[in-house]
Amino acid sequence: MFYAATGGAVYGLSTGKKRTAQLPFRVMPAPDSTRITTFDTRAVPGWAVPRAPVADLAEAAYMAGAALNSLDNLVRGEPSWAGAWRQRLALRAAAATARLLGHREDETALRDAWHLRPAGADLGPAGNVLAAWRRLASRSPVIEVDSLRSIVGLLGLGWSDGFGAIPKLVAEQARAIRPAPLVAAAVAGEVAAAGPRAEVLAWWCADLALAARFRWPVAFPLLATQIHAPMLRGGPGRRRIRPGEEGFVSAVYVAAAAGGAEACRIAGEIAARARRLEAATPKLRTKGAGDAIWRLLEDDAVAGSLTTPALSRWAARRLFERLHEFEAVRELSGRPTFRLYGL
Repeated sequence: MFYAATGGAVYGLSTGKKRTAQLPFRVMPAPDSTRITTFDTRAVPGWAVPRAPVADLAEAAYMAGAALNSLDNLVRGEPSWAGAWRQRLALRAAAATARLLGHREDETALRDAWHLRPAGADLGPAGNVLAAWRRLASRSPVIEVDSLRSIVGLLGLGWSDGFGAIPKLVAEQARAIRPAPLVAAAVAGEVAAAGPRAEVLAWWCADLALAARFRWPVAFPLLATQIHAPMLRGGPGRRRIRPGEEGFVSAVYVAAAAGGAEACRIAGEIAARARRLEAATPKLRTKGAGDAIWRLLEDDAVAGSLTTPALSRWAARRLFERLHEFEAVRELSGRPTFRLYGL
């Protein structure tokens, strides 16, 4: 299966070759493994990155096709750092939707709430929003009613009878012979109309439907990262266009183009640090370093105080300091204590 952009529409075309069925999850490496597969990334062409609102639907679709083609190639390459990539996008989507719900936490506050919470502690409303997006970034783009009910709760919404039809809606739209952004827009519009305050769920389901249409093994937070982007302000008085409103299809195309370009840019940054991490690995002599490296490849951030059966807190702190010296990781908190590290 490959995807072609024709007039901006992204279609799945059969190659006629037999494909091995993909599991709806990634097989994780053993915790002691420090093997990293390097991966070259390609940026989305500059002409395909929207810099301002795009009035012409065909132009928006063409830009989305280019960006999604680049993104699709990256996703199907299955780089070893894909987990960290998806979770960083989940953080961005969570910050955007938390703002939509009136929460004040930004990406930094959400990251702190997740990674520095005591075991069993309540995440709070905004932290639960992050949990919902982390689940999307860790699962197959197929959902059942029970799983959806849990997501609705994490997003702070009350269950509506109309939500029960969403899994079937996503599955049917994913099978439709339509461009992926149109599938996402159709799903978002119907979900938004299914219950009060359902817009935040509409964006979550739009990204789920986009991944399902592309047949990605794991979903990617993408469209929701652009909710508040100026390019999506095309309504009266330059207000944000909401799911189901006139012009929303064009807004989804623009969100796909901008979100795809941003996702590819972030992938390039993570890939560069993963290459440095690969180069630094033979220089590490810390027992249990493999588990820390595995976590760096799988998550947005890892606490500098990480402890495992093979890694003490002191050893972890020294390990992350060494990796920071090699520029293989970034320190993400900006604090002298309670530090967080990530690719």
